[in-house]
Amino acid sequence: MKVGFIGLGMMGRNAALNVARKGFEMVVHDVRPEALKPLVKKGAKPASSPAEVLDQVDVVVTMVFGPKEIESVVRGENGFLSTDCRGKYWIDLTTSSPKLMRSLGKEFHAKGGAPVDAPVTGSVDSAIRGDMIMFIGGEDADIEHVRPVIEAMGEIRKVGRHGNGYVAKLVNNQLWKIHAAAIGEAMVTAKVAGLEPDVWWSAMKGGAADSFVMQHDVPSIFAGHYDPSFPLALCLKDLGLIEELMNDTGTRAELTCATHDRFKEAAGRYGRDAGEMTVCKVIEDDANIELRVAGDWIPPWEVKAPDA
Repeated sequence: MKVGFIGLGMMGRNAALNVARKGFEMVVHDVRPEALKPLVKKGAKPASSPAEVLDQVDVVVTMVFGPKEIESVVRGENGFLSTDCRGKYWIDLTTSSPKLMRSLGKEFHAKGGAPVDAPVTGSVDSAIRGDMIMFIGGEDADIEHVRPVIEAMGEIRKVGRHGNGYVAKLVNNQLWKIHAAAIGEAMVTAKVAGLEPDVWWSAMKGGAADSFVMQHDVPSIFAGHYDPSFPLALCLKDLGLIEELMNDTGTRAELTCATHDRFKEAAGRYGRDAGEMTVCKVIEDDANIELRVAGDWIPPWEVKAPDA
């Protein structure tokens, strides 16, 4: 299969490099021409639009910022729907609206294409290693057809019909962000009460308080960079989508709304480009303490690729 990849940001670039490492011939596109360079160096062919990518490949993978951007890729002037979709497979890794994506998927399918949703969980180090967990929704036959491409990027977790992958991703991030905000309160409380951050962390791991955030993200607080590889702008986009989903389902959202407010506060203080865990820095600063811990805390974006 010849593979196209659209969206070469921090996560997309590394996911695409893993596809290239598996030997797939590739065509790539990004709205920023400079983003193409790492893939072009690996032998990928650049393209000037989503339609130009689709015309040249069997399978196209997309990973862009959010709903507005993916809608442009599909419905835009030079989007997928402006060209021949027959026999083409579309794997989307974007965190987006289930309602929108089901609509786009139907339009792509109506023109002869096969959509598969595959939004991911993890961090940039998972994208670098190629072991992202991917929430896969779609027809079984379509998923099996593109399995080699998906498995080049991560682990398949099937969640049912097309669109369910976006639901799984949003509720996954809902829990992730709530826990990220709560960890700041717990860490600062422990510190003020006399329990040092490194001792607190060692005690919490493996118990009822444990989570991916506890294991993976707390070191970014210790290091003081708060992980800018996932900025607050993305957190706010995701939390907005989560609240939209909860409004659509009519379910209670008090914890989610409180978490969203805390992330908005962090963005107001430190800027939308600040790292996701600055949601905890809000609590640090208000308590006039720091949670720095000396150590060799390797930033996620410095993890080595498999061929490095």
